[in-house]
Amino acid sequence: MTSAATLRAPEPMGARRPTPRRYLMCRPDHFDVYYAINPWMDTTAPVDRALALAQWENLRATFERHGHTVDVIDGVPALPDMVFAANGGLVIGDRALSARFANPERAAEGPAYHDWLSAQRFARVSAARETNEGEGDFAIAHDKILAGTGFRSSRAAHEEVQEFFELPVISLELIDPRFYHLDTALMVLDDTIAYYPAAFSGESARLLAGMYPDAIIATEEDANVLGLNGVCDGYHVFLSEKAVALSEQLRARGYEPVGIELSELLKAGGSVKCCTLEQHSVRTAVRPSTD
Repeated sequence: MTSAATLRAPEPMGARRPTPRRYLMCRPDHFDVYYAINPWMDTTAPVDRALALAQWENLRATFERHGHTVDVIDGVPALPDMVFAANGGLVIGDRALSARFANPERAAEGPAYHDWLSAQRFARVSAARETNEGEGDFAIAHDKILAGTGFRSSRAAHEEVQEFFELPVISLELIDPRFYHLDTALMVLDDTIAYYPAAFSGESARLLAGMYPDAIIATEEDANVLGLNGVCDGYHVFLSEKAVALSEQLRARGYEPVGIELSELLKAGGSVKCCTLEQHSVRTAVRPSTD
């Protein structure tokens, strides 16, 4: 008979729990910065590819150590930004939509990711007709999709994504070129979001404030180290170790922040989320596919 001294205390009501996720990543074997398509990129600053690889491997190992599955797509020579797998497409349930990049320097990434997605066992895989950069600008928030526009993804892409996945899409306008993708300015958590309001137009910031009155508001300092470019599994939040205040706010809300160093990839304007395309397992409130 178990004594009272050895009984486990019950978990508190509403305790957060991680759920296993499946991610797609791409090793930075060809990573470099020899063109500039966002304010973070400086072609005169040297890149340490060995360090980039080591930091990327640490991120991958950290995901796996926390119980997540990581698939890896082979990088393609002359596509240095292919490491930012989140931009390659959008996967929800049995459907996948590959990206159509805005900049010619990255255009060939779309077909590369499309080929990988087509080789998987999805019921429906399509190449985007409209300009969009995958999870860079589309964030799955339970029964809806938050979508960014203003720099990379077109508003027409929002309509295409809504039609393809049969989920409502909420359009949000980005206005600060430092935060050129939604995933640099907003992170979906388990039951709310964290975001940096100044990255959005006044109308979009007000919309988010109304939808998420309990959201975590990031400081400019944390936004500037791409602290919002993180990944949440329901309990753990994998994010830049430099986002100190944001980590403290997350801990106060019952999350467990896991700091990651990706200084080399930051030279191209990417961090944890940019490297991570989540293969969402459930399409909430979506009618069964009939095609």
